[in-house]
Amino acid sequence: MSRLADIPIPEDLIARARGGDEAARAAIYRALAPAVFALIRRLVGNRAVAEDLFQDTLMALFQRLADFRGEAPLGAWVRQIAVSRCLMYLRSPWHRARLSWDFEDEVFLRSATLPATPATSAEMVDIERALARLTPVGRAVVWLFEVEGYSHEEIARLFGRSVSFSKSQLARALARLRLGLAPREDQEACTPI
Repeated sequence: MSRLADIPIPEDLIARARGGDEAARAAIYRALAPAVFALIRRLVGNRAVAEDLFQDTLMALFQRLADFRGEAPLGAWVRQIAVSRCLMYLRSPWHRARLSWDFEDEVFLRSATLPATPATSAEMVDIERALARLTPVGRAVVWLFEVEGYSHEEIARLFGRSVSFSKSQLARALARLRLGLAPREDQEACTPI
């Protein structure tokens, strides 16, 4: 899985898609969709919500493609749309209310849910579960900083907060991840033969 900003989309393909060429739009979709969905899924944590935000993001991409000025890669522009949609969702009062109402059920479901794509190793499952245990804001900050390459200044602007907010959220989330991934004292390091 590559970062959205690093996915090359040829200029002629973008021009054809702007002109309404369905094959060009389908090619852009195929190139960007896996990375867009992965980003959204990691930011919001809930698969059903991620599917809705994914659809909303890609609809916005094709509706606003004429506005794309080409000053940055298309993937970076789409990433900005996806992140904005996710942060609007995470800041919504409905989302906060649902978290407080369903906290117990959601913690259970997130800890029991496996990743959307088949895990290739036990470590992947552990990382997915550790990320799922983070707060939505903590998970978003970790993903934006560590995977998408956003700076603390950019994250602070996205959240409408200070740079220290971004740094403290990242530090807390990484500490929780380390605790979640640390070997447990009660488990054996190796399977006995």
